[in-house]
Amino acid sequence: MAARRHVVSGDFDLTMDELRVVAGYVVRHAEDVLPVFEQAVPDDPRPRAAIGAARAFVDGAARTKLQRVASMDAHRAAQAAPSEAARLAARSAGDAAAAAYLHPLARASQVGHILRAAASAARIGELAADGDPAVGAALLDRSRRRATPALVDVLRRYPPVTGGSSRVARLMGALDDALRRTPAADEEEDDS
Repeated sequence: MAARRHVVSGDFDLTMDELRVVAGYVVRHAEDVLPVFEQAVPDDPRPRAAIGAARAFVDGAARTKLQRVASMDAHRAAQAAPSEAARLAARSAGDAAAAAYLHPLARASQVGHILRAAASAARIGELAADGDPAVGAALLDRSRRRATPALVDVLRRYPPVTGGSSRVARLMGALDDALRRTPAADEEEDDS
């Protein structure tokens, strides 16, 4: 008897493997910027714990209350952080843990759970470079290259993000657009 894949259903289906792909993508970005938070607030373990909970899920553990609680804790740490960069770093950690619970609902708001950490990392890079948008663009390009065909496939099930007045929202919109323009895996194979 074949093993049954656990599927989360809504407007479309997501498998646990697909959720792990998304969480892994978010975790990589959250890990990149965690030192920014820990330098600003060295005695607050909540964002690191959220990344640990996300990493456990990515590595095959079941999604449990651990990811939900760790995500909320990291978001609380973000609210108390002393700078924009530290807030974004803690929020990215919270997003990493929350990615295990990405909803298969065809709403653009869900795209934030996939791409906001990458956009936040780009914004943190800009802040560290005195607001230089070229740094943000380079970091978004790195995030585009990190995206696997499986991640892009999941992203394309959601409507594109639109609007947003914050810099992070604009960066997320640019990354969303770039990833949607990425050739599909079958198109890439045809070109070879």
